Amino acid sequence: MMEKDSKIYVAGHRGMVGSAIVRELLRQGYTNIITRTHKQLDLIDQKAVADFFASEKPEYVFLAAAKVGGIEANRMALADFMYDNMMLEMNVINSAWKNGVKKLEFLGSSCIYPRMAPQPMPESCLLTSELEKTNEAYALAKISGLKYCEFLNRQYGTDYISVMPTNLYGPNDNYHPSHSHVLPALIRRFHEAKIQGLASVVCWGDGSPLREFLYVDDLANLCVFLMNNYSGNETVNAGTGKELSIKELTELVAGVVEYKGAIEWDKDMPNGTPRKLLDVSKATALGWTYKTELLDGIRLTYADFLSNPMRAER
Repeated sequence: MMEKDSKIYVAGHRGMVGSAIVRELLRQGYTNIITRTHKQLDLIDQKAVADFFASEKPEYVFLAAAKVGGIEANRMALADFMYDNMMLEMNVINSAWKNGVKKLEFLGSSCIYPRMAPQPMPESCLLTSELEKTNEAYALAKISGLKYCEFLNRQYGTDYISVMPTNLYGPNDNYHPSHSHVLPALIRRFHEAKIQGLASVVCWGDGSPLREFLYVDDLANLCVFLMNNYSGNETVNAGTGKELSIKELTELVAGVVEYKGAIEWDKDMPNGTPRKLLDVSKATALGWTYKTELLDGIRLTYADFLSNPMRAER
């Protein structure tokens, strides 16, 4: 259990997940949070990370730093995605272990589960069959981080846990038109179409894939909850347990943005995994459930997009 004055390092505090974890820690009264920007500390630099941990000696670590992106970014930069994510997570986890960190929480992604996993996906289906090819590099890196935490626990008795969120959205997201995830990309495309008075917006695929979305502040609440209430080698899924089609999502976003034009589908573009829904019964059994419904979350996210034009250019 973290004390209110425990020294807590949040890696990736400027990203969507890390910034939400910092907000949640502050909301709950934690007072000794340490952060470093990418410029101050490059997590891919092994010596820099080792020096940081040796001098700062954090007691608890939330590892929310990652190189992320949507289908197109994953398809174009396979080697970069794998190298950057493998290096930064191994550096942080290894330095945490060498410097006696009491507990570490590793943030993964539901893309680690097999392409044709049973739906909804339980934590136990990890590594039971082939991965989705469109984000295989990122998935392999995340699986390696999760397994390294498990192996340190088994070999050295550490207390390192992992959380696997479903599709996330919310404040501080990346709204880049081709390098972001589906929900923020839709917000930007519909907003720009509205401003430009376009008669229609073209979306990728056929709109049939089923997806689940979790508001990032709900994830942060779960992350702090697990740091204080969970230990174990198996990961914990983070989601709502509810799904909708990309077509339905697109219509919801268009409604929030108040775009009145037509929505067209480019069926030559990839759909990605046909269905992705997490089995969240483990988190539920631990005593946690999400709070923010999708429509409310999209409204909050659109307000965030409008409030920070610089963020939209990332």
